Amino acid sequence: MLKEDCFFLGTIVGKYSFKGEILIKLDTDSPKSYLDLKVILVNTVKGLVPFFIDRAQLHKTTLLRVKFEGVETETEADLLIKKKVFLPLDQLPKLKGSRFYYHEIKGFIAIDQFEKKIGILKSVNDSGPQALFMIDNNGTEILIPVHDNFIIKLDHKEKRIHLNLPDGLLEIFK
Repeated sequence: MLKEDCFFLGTIVGKYSFKGEILIKLDTDSPKSYLDLKVILVNTVKGLVPFFIDRAQLHKTTLLRVKFEGVETETEADLLIKKKVFLPLDQLPKLKGSRFYYHEIKGFIAIDQFEKKIGILKSVNDSGPQALFMIDNNGTEILIPVHDNFIIKLDHKEKRIHLNLPDGLLEIFK
């Protein structure tokens, strides 16, 4: 499976016991959604490798304590620490209303509060402290912070995102 077909679930941050259990720091608002997983994809030097789960339970708030099949010792668990874990996109929990996953809105038309087309949403850059909509406006890249106060409406059916932008923001890109 390719990483592009998956979403980042979290990072293996430590061992839990001497029997090969590990702790995964989940990158989610709903950790309970991932208690019944059967398999997790671990990013290794060989690519994404499936690891089958014997058992999993929440540990504290955002940690998932996992026992993988075939990982029986501390030494085997040590090899997994700091590895990132992924799941296929089809395992993302469904969102309701105007909530969205970043990959879902690629290609949406961005519209401002005056019903004027801003451009086509190419991607969301979430590598910095503030996620940014990356919008193509006839070859000019426009960056708009992803913020609830800026999003008026998201129309999945029409593939449009309506934004309420501060005065002068778009002028920066002219």
